[in-house]
Amino acid sequence: MPHDAPLIATLAVGFVLAFIFGFAAQRLRLPPLVGYLLAGVAIGPFTPGFVADAELAAQLAEVGVMLLMFGVGLHFSVADLMAVRRIAIPGAVLQIVLATVIGAALAMFWGWSLGAGLVLGLSLSVASTVVLLKALEERNAIATPNGRIAVGWLIVEDLAMVLVLVLLPAFAEVLGGTATVGGHASEAAEHGLLLTLGITLAKVGCFVGLVMIFGPRLVPWILRQVARTGSRELFTLSVLAVALGVAFGSAKLFGVSFALGAFFAGVVLSESELSHRAAEKSLPLQDAFAVLFFVSVGMLFDPSILLREPLMVLAVLAVILIGKSIISLVIVMVLGYPLSTALSVSSALAQVGEFSFILAGIGVAHGLLPAEGLSLILAGALLSITVNPLVFVATDFITTKIKANEGWRRRFEEKRSGPLDRLQGELDAVRARMAVKAAAHKTFSPEELVQKFPLFEGLSEEQREALVLHFHPKSAQPGERVIRAGDVADEAYFISSGEVEVSVSGRRIKLRAGAVFGEMALLSGQPRSADVTAIDYSEFLTLSRGDFRQFVRKYPSIRSQVAALAAQRGQMNEQWFEASANDEPAD
Repeated sequence: MPHDAPLIATLAVGFVLAFIFGFAAQRLRLPPLVGYLLAGVAIGPFTPGFVADAELAAQLAEVGVMLLMFGVGLHFSVADLMAVRRIAIPGAVLQIVLATVIGAALAMFWGWSLGAGLVLGLSLSVASTVVLLKALEERNAIATPNGRIAVGWLIVEDLAMVLVLVLLPAFAEVLGGTATVGGHASEAAEHGLLLTLGITLAKVGCFVGLVMIFGPRLVPWILRQVARTGSRELFTLSVLAVALGVAFGSAKLFGVSFALGAFFAGVVLSESELSHRAAEKSLPLQDAFAVLFFVSVGMLFDPSILLREPLMVLAVLAVILIGKSIISLVIVMVLGYPLSTALSVSSALAQVGEFSFILAGIGVAHGLLPAEGLSLILAGALLSITVNPLVFVATDFITTKIKANEGWRRRFEEKRSGPLDRLQGELDAVRARMAVKAAAHKTFSPEELVQKFPLFEGLSEEQREALVLHFHPKSAQPGERVIRAGDVADEAYFISSGEVEVSVSGRRIKLRAGAVFGEMALLSGQPRSADVTAIDYSEFLTLSRGDFRQFVRKYPSIRSQVAALAAQRGQMNEQWFEASANDEPAD
């Protein structure tokens, strides 16, 4: 290379190999996450060939962690969690505690410190929400009660790990690590354990309080102001600035982790329908940097551990596949749910993922977890994610056998169906509330839009079907200027989904799905009198002035309706009708 460019080399090789390995994993019906980790192994220091810059990869991974946690917060659903709270909260908490104890006991059996054991146990206790959602999606089971329980269970695990991410650095030195940061002694050494806990929780509480009080009011307002500029780049940048800005500010002002700040930035954005949908589609960097995070984690994996310590790898894998599964199965059964539900939850937990990597990385950085421990966790993750689809297949087989046997079905399913039936009722209530909320953001078909517009309410069914053929689809992103004042009026816009803002004479009016704007283009040739800007991802059906003229010529009976509407608004252009009449062919 003519110039030394380690950043470009790390990005280029990381992305190319992640694509190749990820695509290969997908073709083998494995999660692409396995391929991303293997790509990191390929460019890591433990394998021959090109070795990426580890320091740069670590910084890129930090950005990936922030955007990954931002996505977790963005998809956090309080309603879904509350519906399954009776099983998800106690079940997840108890399972984390028991799995952590097993992992810690295993580590101490190997001669590791208590701190290393806690990090190992916590890392093995939490499963990957990304892997679970993919598995449920392939089985079309996300909306089922069992699927909701599994997702809610993992949400509680994620929230618990967020708290661990806050507390672990503060107590690293107490647990036997090196918790000095920048040469300063840790707070635990200066103030004591209980005082440090109080200070840490006070900082976190202050941060969370400020973000949750002012965030839902300030962030949507900022995004709307940016959307009005008409710049899509600025809108995308504003969402990215919120995610990274809150994360960085939380670390500098409150001493909490980047991950926690990014998580609550996502939670704040999830409170707004506009912000939620915009953030989901305007952050391509989220997926890109998340891939780099997994690649950087793979770089830390030493494949030789599979040969050097096969028994340790098998022990870790046993904790993930057998220990966690049995714990969760027993918990669900004790709580009174059917065996099929217990099997579904235990299958969901038979793997580890992104939070395990984050925890392991923090453990290594603070001297709590040996490098060997990180390799063991990565080996367990790779192997458990790889075999997780087989675990679900086995679960489906066992569930089918149970339901096919009348005695087993009555004993393990029908007699234990009460809690599941109550949960189904609560989930139905949640869906009903969400349906009411979503009604304001309904997507309208062309036929429905034709029915809603007064100009067309007198049309026959045949005429409406003919008119629908003249519509053309268009779309706009937040911030995109759909109509500018002074432009030639050549088509009307019917909002199928989304929301726009009309600016005229210093006033701003918001229009949502089902509304129409620019309709005077159908009635007159006057220039546009207002600016119209999309403030949400919006879909339109447009009707051009030429197509509408052709329609009027075909159905002259509606000309009186057009004239009445135009007269009512006081903006009728008589020449338009004269031109329309002159264009009409003689009978």
